Amino acid sequence: MLKGLGGLGDMAGMMKKAQEMQEKMGEVQENLSSITVTGESGAGLVKATATAKGELTALDIDPSIFDASEKEMVEDLILAAIKDAQARATERSQQEMSKIAESLGLPPGMKLPF
Repeated sequence: MLKGLGGLGDMAGMMKKAQEMQEKMGEVQENLSSITVTGESGAGLVKATATAKGELTALDIDPSIFDASEKEMVEDLILAAIKDAQARATERSQQEMSKIAESLGLPPGMKLPF
């Protein structure tokens, strides 16, 4: 197509790949809002649900842990569940982004977005 222009043919191919990647990343970003992950602590006594974007959407606390004398423990369990959900959200988001990189022929482990 652009044979007589030297390296410009490669540049056009790179631009096309970049545009494809941008479109796919937009799609994945939209999908991350609908993917949910659940983190938990205290052997499931506290569960936090978040989107793969890391937005907390639900918190489920077993009523058996509500004891005024255990307030600090309950707070720790809640924080631990939220942190677990956020870590799982980050992991899931990275998995989705690596699918894009793989489909575009980028090296494994390359972080997206750059």
